[in-house]
Amino acid sequence: MIFNQLSSGDLIADRRADYANMLAEGGELQAAAELMAQALELAPNWAAGWFRLADYEEKSGRKEAAIEALGNTLRLNPDDIFGASLKLALLGAAETPEQPPSTYVERLFDDYAERFDEALTEKLNYSVPEKLAALIDRTSGRQRFRHVTDLGCGTGLFGERVRDRSDFLEGFDLSANMLAKAEGKAIYDRLSQADLSLLPEVCGLFGELEERRADLASAADVLMYLGNLESVFLIIDRLLKPEGFFAFSVEKAAAEEGFVLRPSLRYAHSEPYVASLCAGHGLSLIAVERTFIRMDAGLPVSGILFLARKGA
Repeated sequence: MIFNQLSSGDLIADRRADYANMLAEGGELQAAAELMAQALELAPNWAAGWFRLADYEEKSGRKEAAIEALGNTLRLNPDDIFGASLKLALLGAAETPEQPPSTYVERLFDDYAERFDEALTEKLNYSVPEKLAALIDRTSGRQRFRHVTDLGCGTGLFGERVRDRSDFLEGFDLSANMLAKAEGKAIYDRLSQADLSLLPEVCGLFGELEERRADLASAADVLMYLGNLESVFLIIDRLLKPEGFFAFSVEKAAAEEGFVLRPSLRYAHSEPYVASLCAGHGLSLIAVERTFIRMDAGLPVSGILFLARKGA
């Protein structure tokens, strides 16, 4: 976790924080919080320390103390690389953000990149790339694609599964470390940084690159790191050729929820919400598959795979 990696700059504060972490790992959460509070007396401007204290306080049942610590985190780190605004929303102390902070998502995946493939495929039974590629195969008859754009490409797990039927494969991701791992696999013809939470003009997918260039765009296990998906569908509208495909996955929310923030700090989206966005942006849903997409804390996570097609 990010908050376990950043030093306070004070040796004694860091040492107390290390002891607090040992207590927390042993289940002594209130004692951990007390020791962490002592560390913060020595380093009161340590944003990561306040975030760690919030975690201990929340887990020990002291909700108000956790909210106060998260407020200090956000005050000291307004860019919110820790996702404190998301935690405050889950604790009922703030409105749920329409989007998570891009700095939080970028830092999360920069930190995760080195162990990403192993963690997902070997420990979490992650299956979206295979299932999404199979859905495309069944629906398109293993059609060959002239230009594929892999949005939120990560380390290239989905790209590996469409490379053999892509004349040109490009990948975009918010995380530079993820892009570096993808580059090492030598499967993409172009890789670049982009932010799907932004409007098309500034998201990083266009500029010198032509619009309406892709006959397949994908977002495999990406949209759960966004809340409101309007910006994504604006990007897709500008990216896809007429009759181009958009293949993507979401974590499943109840029909009446639209989109909702989960305790995992990921968003879930409902099928009616996605269907409404598709209809509003000239996309016809041609395949929908409900499935389990990964394990989380030992439990299967329900998801939905979609394949949509842009009008002629």
